[in-house]
Amino acid sequence: MRLASPIVFEPIFMERVWGGRRLQSQLGKRLPSHGRFGESWEIVDRSEAQSVVHDGPLRGKTLHELWTDYRAAVFGEHVPDASRFPLLFKLLDAQERLSLQVHPPAGVAPSLAGEPKTEMWYIMDRSGDDAIFAGLRPGVTRDDFEQALRAGSAHNAVHRASAAAGDSIFLPSGRIHAIGAGYLIAEVQQNSDTTYRVFDWNRVGLDGKMRELHIDKSLQSIDFADFEPQFQVPDGETLVHCPWFHVEKWGLSGPRESCPAGEIAIFTVLSGAIECAGLQFNPGDFFLIPATLDDRMLRPAAAESSVLRTTIPV
Repeated sequence: MRLASPIVFEPIFMERVWGGRRLQSQLGKRLPSHGRFGESWEIVDRSEAQSVVHDGPLRGKTLHELWTDYRAAVFGEHVPDASRFPLLFKLLDAQERLSLQVHPPAGVAPSLAGEPKTEMWYIMDRSGDDAIFAGLRPGVTRDDFEQALRAGSAHNAVHRASAAAGDSIFLPSGRIHAIGAGYLIAEVQQNSDTTYRVFDWNRVGLDGKMRELHIDKSLQSIDFADFEPQFQVPDGETLVHCPWFHVEKWGLSGPRESCPAGEIAIFTVLSGAIECAGLQFNPGDFFLIPATLDDRMLRPAAAESSVLRTTIPV
């Protein structure tokens, strides 16, 4: 089986107490008419959430069906031998601050009945003057953090830095973090949905009740030797390279091959417009280049076109 176009999936929109409407107003997503939507799950293979192919000969197939029944045609042979597609791609619209949270490291997660989750954020846009929270302030100990937590000021123990559009940050499992208000973010992460909230700004959720916190699990998961992490310094086009994903930022001024035949790459359009195999993609669009696609060239369809390119190390 050979495919004639990139694969595009239907997004899954998630209401969040901290969300807004910019996924629609800025990125053209067709949100339901009412609600505050903080997340768009663009590519996901989980038991509770499945991406579905939008169009083409595989229309209506889930990502898990592609992974299990069409792996050679879609993904080729250069992918991990995993039971599910190993990455999850999201857009995040933080109109308010997210909770201060942590994802458990691999060595801790099984004992907590959770999954490890390493991720990266790319700042697509920013309004206001809030910060990104990540890691601890220099010198903060576990005792200091627990005292701040009891005093309702845990955020004062966490390192914060102002980010601009185009910045990115790497968040390994165990790094405490939160997105400040006003950020629009593209996220690449391990296929996991384990998040432990340690502090939530003393607010109530969409149901009018205080949201659940996971203090004990958070304290077991936080890396208390993780001080003052910095935004990524690009190495050429590479923003992040880790065992689970390799993310590059490409600026396109002319045609460029997406990836070699027999391999896959996932693209997130950041600016301008991109054409591939007769389809056009705009900012906020995600598409997967399958292993058997014949026309693998990306072509800019507007000035100052740029993308994130994600591949899976093997």
